[in-house]
Amino acid sequence: MTIHSQAPVVVGVDGSAASLDAVRVAAREAADRNRPLQVVHAFIWPLTRAPLTPAPGAPAGAGLRNQAERVVAEAVAEVGKVAPEVPVTGVVVDGAPAAVLVAESREAALIVLGHRGLGGFAGLLIGSVTLQVSARAHCPVLVTRGEARADGPVVVGVDGSELSTAAVGFAYQEAARRGASLIVVHAWLYPTPIGPGDILPLVYDPEAFAEESRRVVAESIAGWAERYPDVPVRQRSIRGAPARVLVEESKDAQLVVVGAHGRGALGGLLLGSVSHAVLHHAHSPLVIVRDGA
Repeated sequence: MTIHSQAPVVVGVDGSAASLDAVRVAAREAADRNRPLQVVHAFIWPLTRAPLTPAPGAPAGAGLRNQAERVVAEAVAEVGKVAPEVPVTGVVVDGAPAAVLVAESREAALIVLGHRGLGGFAGLLIGSVTLQVSARAHCPVLVTRGEARADGPVVVGVDGSELSTAAVGFAYQEAARRGASLIVVHAWLYPTPIGPGDILPLVYDPEAFAEESRRVVAESIAGWAERYPDVPVRQRSIRGAPARVLVEESKDAQLVVVGAHGRGALGGLLLGSVSHAVLHHAHSPLVIVRDGA
């Protein structure tokens, strides 16, 4: 997608502590990108935690609406504390949160979400809204996991797919904007049998696999290094499960960038297994890039 110059940063809020953390991150992102910020609270009326009964004499539904507007007002006030120079608007939208945020992503430069919302299991699992939006958004999605190391690198995982190349482009832009170095990582494993009829070699040449991995990394950054000559880049080929490797790399990173799905994903309808695992377990903020967003 093409992002126009005034496309806002959009942050989804639900009144949870994690969503307020996301608001603070979104405010700084909007300030750094010189873009307006839009705070969005979406809900399906019967499922809200607010009292269903309005105050005496109030219009039908006033109790629910007031609760929703308080969530947005609290978030807007937080933006004023973090980045008072950022133009900010707040909206309450009736509808399923994931569907509303995916619709907002069509005109957004970036969606920012907390790693879990109300009812989350103490950070053990990513919230369902975050999972759905990360898989279906039309722009990059920043999930505020863990602690960002201000002096850490931007890390991007590649697998040779077209979408991982798009992730590399986004990672270069972020590294340049943040004044950070960039680590481009490809992880590899020996093949495993798929079925009883599979015949695999008894001995593998690790150097051949490593050489192929290095080729994938080199091809992924081709052209980008010339466009961003001031970004220090390290190319890494690591033997190991891709998700585990990226989670380990995230411990020292200020940001991890991955494509929403790699080779073999079902048409982008679901997060790829690697992206899904990293989203659940990363130690730093994570950006999911899909469809060249």
